Amino acid sequence: MLLRHIRYLLAVADHQNFTRAAEALHVSQPTLSQQIRQMEDALGAQLFDRSGRTVRLTDAGEIYVRFARRALQDLDAGKRAIHDVKDLARGSVRLAITPTFTAYLVGALVELFNTRYPGISLCIKEMPQDQMEAALAEDELDIGIAFSEVRSPEIESQPLFVETLSMMVSSQHQYGVTDALSITQLEEQPLVLLSGDFATRRYIDEYFYEHKIVPRVAVEANSITAIVEIVRRSHLATILPDAISQEQAGLISVQLTPTLRCRTAALLVRRDAYRSAASEAFMNIAKSWGQKSGSVRPLDSSLKM
Repeated sequence: MLLRHIRYLLAVADHQNFTRAAEALHVSQPTLSQQIRQMEDALGAQLFDRSGRTVRLTDAGEIYVRFARRALQDLDAGKRAIHDVKDLARGSVRLAITPTFTAYLVGALVELFNTRYPGISLCIKEMPQDQMEAALAEDELDIGIAFSEVRSPEIESQPLFVETLSMMVSSQHQYGVTDALSITQLEEQPLVLLSGDFATRRYIDEYFYEHKIVPRVAVEANSITAIVEIVRRSHLATILPDAISQEQAGLISVQLTPTLRCRTAALLVRRDAYRSAASEAFMNIAKSWGQKSGSVRPLDSSLKM
């Protein structure tokens, strides 16, 4: 059954006359009658009582027209929604972010996006990169923000900016006035680190292994917020992105010698997947900032694109 059959049905129901309905539809009366007969045959029910001077709906016709009107209204609403989505007046984006970016990046990016596209809703989840890649592959997410080294062949990464990591201590720590810290000093320093299921922790462990360091891990936590508070209030140190210390009062970054390798923050998407206009808009905002910044620094909320 085609959409025109629904429109023909509603026209006859509204005009209660085949001739007037045909004139309103700009079709011939025999064509209209034939189309209604085809509908009745397909449904196996008589929709109109044609015995009187006016054409009236049967009981079956009354029920069917009720649903037909609703369906036509939904289709018209869908057409308007398509235009709204194209114009970015409405829509939604399912976004996932690794925990380190939650600590300093997500708030600023959301501010930029929501200011420009207030009608688009964001559903944001925090998760490790492995879980994020799986969710993207299953079409449970539209976009991820993590790191460029992806494991799944179904996921592609698009670089955003370069992130640097360093040791982080409280402003009262003995190393708070130190320009750089040697490997020997680092090995003696008690640390609070992210737990092993985080990509950042694996990256740090590679640094330890490469330089033959046996770290003194006093605390492991799966929360950036918890680690920041522990470091702020204790003699413990941590290793996290430099940008976190810029966002957190009372914390100081101390460079390590040799330094940790930089890593590339990236947008992750499912390879060859359909991308909505809303998703493309978010990715463009993130990329635009990344191209202008070149490296991690506090986002400028007045950024124009």
